[in-house]
Amino acid sequence: MGVNLSKVAKKANAYEYQLIIMRHAKAESGSSGGDVDRELSEKGVKQAKKVGKGLAAVGLVPDQIRCSGAVRTRQTLERMLKYFGDRPTVEYRQSLYSGGMQAFLDEMSHVKSRTRRLMIIGHDPTVSMASQWLASPKSDQAMLNILGLGMSPASVVIMGSDKPFDKWGIRDGNLVAVLGPKDCV
Repeated sequence: MGVNLSKVAKKANAYEYQLIIMRHAKAESGSSGGDVDRELSEKGVKQAKKVGKGLAAVGLVPDQIRCSGAVRTRQTLERMLKYFGDRPTVEYRQSLYSGGMQAFLDEMSHVKSRTRRLMIIGHDPTVSMASQWLASPKSDQAMLNILGLGMSPASVVIMGSDKPFDKWGIRDGNLVAVLGPKDCV
């Protein structure tokens, strides 16, 4: 049984503010330049395209994207931007590679209130932890359990709230969906 992306979009759009948290797509296992320079694998390129195409097809194109400065996250985003067009503003942050949870929360606290849909692309375990910390305990238990396992490459968490991002705190996000690339076809 697949996920109905149109229903996910409708549920997300019921909230004034939507947060899309994504783990970068599958990367090569190593790089001569170290972890930060790891590139996407062939599978990762396909995953990123699927997710970008799926989100765009149901109108879940971000207004603003904050992306880790690591090569694999930038490459993930580059594949997705082909489907998002020129709508989102993009900012690359090295802190999303090395700064952990605090950097993630700092990014949210500096988003202007006119931004209605924010996407943050980063790394595990930070993206999984952020998703767990932000998700309301009233969220669907099955989705919360999935988050507890960690996010696989190219996974996406969608949350909503009627609070601007700079007002979100722990447990303020209503968990709308946890998607993998296979859900985005």
